[in-house]
Amino acid sequence: MAVFRLMYSWVYFFVVLTLAGVAFSRHQISDISYQVRAAQEADRIIELPGQPQVSFKQYSGYVTVNESHGRALFYWFFEATESPENKPLLLWLNGGPGCSSIGYGAAEELGPFLSQKGKPELKFNKNAWNKAANLLFLEAPVGVGFSYTNTSSDIKELGDEITATDSYTFLVNWFKRFPQYKSHDFYISGESYAGHYVPQLSEVIFDKNMHVPKKEYINFKGFMIGNALMDDETDQKGMVDYAWDHAVISDHLYDEIKLECNFSNENTTDACDTAIGKYFDVYKIIDMYSLYAPTCFDNATSSTRKFTGIRGIAPRLFSKQKGWHQKPAGYDPCLSEYTEVYLNRPDVQKALHANVTKMSYPWTHCSDTITFWKEAPASMLPVIRKLVNGGIRVWVFSGDTDGRIPVTSTRLTLKKLGLKTVQDWSPWYSSHEVGGWTVEYEGLMFVTVRGAGHQVPTFKPKQALQLVKHFLANKKLPSTPS
Repeated sequence: MAVFRLMYSWVYFFVVLTLAGVAFSRHQISDISYQVRAAQEADRIIELPGQPQVSFKQYSGYVTVNESHGRALFYWFFEATESPENKPLLLWLNGGPGCSSIGYGAAEELGPFLSQKGKPELKFNKNAWNKAANLLFLEAPVGVGFSYTNTSSDIKELGDEITATDSYTFLVNWFKRFPQYKSHDFYISGESYAGHYVPQLSEVIFDKNMHVPKKEYINFKGFMIGNALMDDETDQKGMVDYAWDHAVISDHLYDEIKLECNFSNENTTDACDTAIGKYFDVYKIIDMYSLYAPTCFDNATSSTRKFTGIRGIAPRLFSKQKGWHQKPAGYDPCLSEYTEVYLNRPDVQKALHANVTKMSYPWTHCSDTITFWKEAPASMLPVIRKLVNGGIRVWVFSGDTDGRIPVTSTRLTLKKLGLKTVQDWSPWYSSHEVGGWTVEYEGLMFVTVRGAGHQVPTFKPKQALQLVKHFLANKKLPSTPS
């Protein structure tokens, strides 16, 4: 009996200590939550106009990245559909430069709510990427979408470097607002000019993590980029090769471009400009971003209309042509028109906590205010090589019907990167069908997505979700039908 009483006393003492510890832990969480709860709740979206009912939470708003200049970047964040506390955090970036991750990525590609034709409501995306991760979209740099600066001269200073720096500052400050995600594995993904944005931001995080205090350390694990601008020489050569190989341009024009243009040199000649101009003329009548998709004929502001050209961006030769500066289209070629109507509604902007500065211009997919880009490296390969060598997980994917940054360009670029091939050209499967092909390099995975255009999640949503799930899990895509 004495032994039993002694054991009971120890058990009682242990339970009391445990409960006290839990209470203390809850008290700490409560303290932390109290400090950030107001900021989080201010950004909480209760419900968007026309939004389908969901169980996960969403937030949007502004994070200041430069107090003295009044620079603030706009974000939209979706918790994972299930167990957000156990899922990684994924940041998605669109490119342009000057184009919106909210308009393209969130509303037309991989977000949980997609815009649609002829209805003021949003539709639910059953292949949304927040099934795999907590999903964060960012409009960067300032001047893009709802992001703004109170210092007008900032717009003239924009370039790759300031975009990476401001995006990093955004992340540091965003984690202060949402500290519950600070310990989660963090990944970045994006497409097109995000072939610059993503590796550059990754490099900043990688370098900063070497010496920042623990409170600013980001648990960065890897990045994935699609149909990505990575190297001027191979991107441009691959575009021409792809156009010829897919019966878009004639033998004569192909030979003329090869004769007159040197893609390793940013200086051009009149003869080269003329030849490239003929090349872009073809893409006035078909969709460069998806060779076999229809074009939009709804109205004069169709998806093929030009947007403001930006001087100084990569690639050096092609970006000087007006034909380079046009908006991409989705599977529904008029999809972007529906998105712009929705995001310019006052009730939608109010629900998103957006346009707080009452911009003098409407929200657009791609900025009309950014006309000059201060600097853009001709190649991202040194950065990618550095990060691969640093143990960062890197996947590159490519929709194979895209003419803008085609699979041919990406293959030439990765060959130039010079990594050892571990497993060569192998099919991967989505259910019973071939989803595309993979090449496993030492430290990098290359994946093609069969039948997808420039915006892979728009054209092949099921396969895109499968792709990101395998990337986040660091697992090879299935090599046999299921």
